[in-house]
Amino acid sequence: MRIRDPRDWNRPIEVPPVRGESSPEVTESADVEATIDRVLDDTTTWAVVGLSTNTERAAYGVARTLQRAGKRIVPVHPSAETVHGEQGYATLADIPFPVDVVDVFVRSELAGAVADQAIAIGARAVWFQLDVVDEEAAARVRAAGLDMVMDRCPAIELGRR
Repeated sequence: MRIRDPRDWNRPIEVPPVRGESSPEVTESADVEATIDRVLDDTTTWAVVGLSTNTERAAYGVARTLQRAGKRIVPVHPSAETVHGEQGYATLADIPFPVDVVDVFVRSELAGAVADQAIAIGARAVWFQLDVVDEEAAARVRAAGLDMVMDRCPAIELGRR
């Protein structure tokens, strides 16, 4: 039995859930995992916002991993460069075909605008990369009926499978 330190007396005691019940954290984690699985399994075309020919950037390697997993990647960058053999577009609105997922490699303060554009083009999901966090944008995406993954990397998630 662990004796509580007096400095901890004002903190709530962590009580494990009763068998058969789950804590909110467990349920939330399961929801996130189910969303990740759905997005990875049920999508084909990924617009990768921030993807350029710069091989030093994370977007370059992640896009290659997505391609190897059978996804069609669509580079979205102001310079509209061709990357990994795929034609680039300056904006999401310039893409002349449907996009399943918008994968966001921009700073958090810019991610909300990209999320709004993803909603506008009718994407099915938005994926904010590691360290890209905007709770308000995520709420707008979910309210619009899209799947939302935040602060995760699809290349890492694919590697875990």
